[in-house]
Amino acid sequence: MGKKKKKKSECSEAPSKSTEASGRLVWNHSTHLEGLIPILEKLTTYEGISTITPGVIGRVKSHMPHMKLKVSVPIRGGFKLIARQGKTVQEVFIVTTLSQADLEEAIATIL
Repeated sequence: MGKKKKKKSECSEAPSKSTEASGRLVWNHSTHLEGLIPILEKLTTYEGISTITPGVIGRVKSHMPHMKLKVSVPIRGGFKLIARQGKTVQEVFIVTTLSQADLEEAIATIL
């Protein structure tokens, strides 16, 4: 009979800054933008962020020399972010209770 396929989704929890804050980073892809995962792991330590899920990777025409994370649109329970580096773009979905301004501040602190 055929082999069973393993699910590629793994969960990783980063250490928290306080006892309350402990979000999780969902690993549902085998590839990510270079340098994105350490940034997302730091974001999981912020109180109010419960789940971070990297999404689709794509190519763009313009070049972005350094990693940039931008809050794109609100989604149910959080926000969609756009991560850019070089000519590559990746969607990132964050489930959070933080406001858009607080999330942007947390991202600015990490970058």
